[in-house]
Amino acid sequence: MIRYIQGYNFKDKKALIRVDFNVPLDNNNQIVDSTRIDKTLPTIQKVLADGGAAILMSHLGRPKHGYVDSMSLKHLIPYLTDKLDTIVRFASDCIGNEAEENSKLLQNGEVLLLENVRFHIAEEKGDSTFAQALAKLGDVYINDAFGAVHRKHASTYGIMQYMSDKLAGCLLQEEITNANKLLTSVKKPFTAIIGGTKITDKIQTMEALLDKLDNLLIGGGVANTFHQALGGRLGNSVVEAEQHELALTILHQATEKGVNIVLPTDAVIGDVWSSNARTDLAPNNSIPDDWMALDIGPHTQSLFANVIERSKTILWAGPIGAFELATFSHGTQAIMQAVAKATKKGAFSLIGGGDSATAAAQFGYEKQVSYISTGGGALLTYLANPDLPVIRALGSNYNYQLDRN
Repeated sequence: MIRYIQGYNFKDKKALIRVDFNVPLDNNNQIVDSTRIDKTLPTIQKVLADGGAAILMSHLGRPKHGYVDSMSLKHLIPYLTDKLDTIVRFASDCIGNEAEENSKLLQNGEVLLLENVRFHIAEEKGDSTFAQALAKLGDVYINDAFGAVHRKHASTYGIMQYMSDKLAGCLLQEEITNANKLLTSVKKPFTAIIGGTKITDKIQTMEALLDKLDNLLIGGGVANTFHQALGGRLGNSVVEAEQHELALTILHQATEKGVNIVLPTDAVIGDVWSSNARTDLAPNNSIPDDWMALDIGPHTQSLFANVIERSKTILWAGPIGAFELATFSHGTQAIMQAVAKATKKGAFSLIGGGDSATAAAQFGYEKQVSYISTGGGALLTYLANPDLPVIRALGSNYNYQLDRN
């Protein structure tokens, strides 16, 4: 079984905590959305309250060739200092002499933030020497980075073979508990809303959940691929033309299993990707040349909302339009409103991380849904197969039976 931090005493211990501080920063390196930091604060505070010290390691962005100033974790120090109300030291490298010296000098009640682990290519390679170098900095390992739990990287997976005490933090426990509600105790009707750009990012989750779903609502660029696979004309819309067979397979499987699969009927189209674009309405399977589908139209909004508001369990992964452009955000807002209404009536609603979480925050719905995950890809990967190597290494022993009622 996974050991959680609640039953562990961190007095005089240096806890090496893998957090997910991959937060968006503006051009002035100021935090735009602090959700991922805020949600791991209880884990850090537990360590400090027990009389221990916390050593934080994380990635930020996707650096390709070493140090990038805009992806340095040093920019998070003022926020962490304010929230934790304690000394937050910083090591300009996550391994090596400076990190080791800072770790030795760290006093109980203090925090050490290590520099971005992905400044080392060894992190993503899961390099054992790099993992050992990280492990020597602390006495006990805590994973509280759900957003990276599907990665077999050195700081998420490799490090655990060199740490005798391995624990899951508060956020990881919370994420697993909520994700498991879609695997163990689904209330019917169960509706999944799948959006975003690529069908390939969602395919495993769609296939894994088909036996449990009552309704599958498809929007965004994913819907474009389905429509094109069915013979539709999509103009300049985002599509994955090489995934037609995959889309048709999903349609066939859904039909066989009695799942109500709903594709958009009308689209708000634009001539360019801009809030200042010329706009019009068109059938989703007949987008004019030189135009692109950028949002669902009013008929689809109503169609989707009617299904959602009758649901008892809802998963939403991926926006159903270009919500970041004000002109094309109305469909995503309408669906968010429908999810909020269903939740108020007693439905369990789980919003996937990434753009879906950003949309929920942008339109003020964070408190009107059951749970917003911090991990987009991680959540979908977990739902497709909960037996993830990182979870298993932490000591997972979940024995659940998939609902097929």
